[in-house]
Amino acid sequence: MITVGQILTFLNTLAPPSMKMDWDNVGLLCGDKNTPVTKILVALDPFYHVCREAEEIGAQLIVTHHPIIFRPLTHLTAEDATSRGIMLLCSKGISAINAHTNLDQAPSGVNDALAAALGLQDVQVLNPAGSDETGCPWGLLRVGAVEKQPLEDFLRLVKERLGCPGLRYTQGEGTVHRVAVGGGSCGSELPLVTAAGCDTFVTADVKYNDFWLAQEQGIHLIDAGHFYTENPVCTVLQRALQEKFPELSVVLSQSHRDCTNFFL
Repeated sequence: MITVGQILTFLNTLAPPSMKMDWDNVGLLCGDKNTPVTKILVALDPFYHVCREAEEIGAQLIVTHHPIIFRPLTHLTAEDATSRGIMLLCSKGISAINAHTNLDQAPSGVNDALAAALGLQDVQVLNPAGSDETGCPWGLLRVGAVEKQPLEDFLRLVKERLGCPGLRYTQGEGTVHRVAVGGGSCGSELPLVTAAGCDTFVTADVKYNDFWLAQEQGIHLIDAGHFYTENPVCTVLQRALQEKFPELSVVLSQSHRDCTNFFL
């Protein structure tokens, strides 16, 4: 019998909580470590529709990147979606585990998954924050290389590989070759990317001023969307959990999605 606690222990080896940012909230945020598990639902976000999906498919555990509880709760009522999701999980005995910034920084986490999705070669951690017990460096950003190509070709690759409906970008100088990636909101890391000699940076949630700063510094800055830059790690999590616990059913959410649209 596999329990929530055993799965939590395994996830903590993949993305140790010690790698999280100080402000973050990770781990088992809802449920009971002793609950037996036969089915796991993996998703990027633990929104209400994902909680409903877990109930509908008979999952005892949701594993997500983003936390179901981030800021301290001031109330728990049926009047907001976050509360409804938590109330649903509690009433059905479904647990929720997340790995957030620890998974962003961990080897084989969010940003290695993004680098792999974009086909980067010779991938390294940009500005490591530390190293694990094996000496493997960890940190937020990744940097790698692609065959030299025009920006337009690389934009097309990003859009196709990540499944984005569109991209926001500013054009820097020259071709695309040395590429940094930061899944989610990493636009503030632009100075590190510039200092590392990168010509291109793929991230999300980029601010207006950061686009201008990138253009002034000759960097191609691409905003591919928060969901699309982090979603590749869900497949990594699903495969890792299925390999570790072959007796369990580990399924990717069919309801998690990006809720933003482009009107062109």
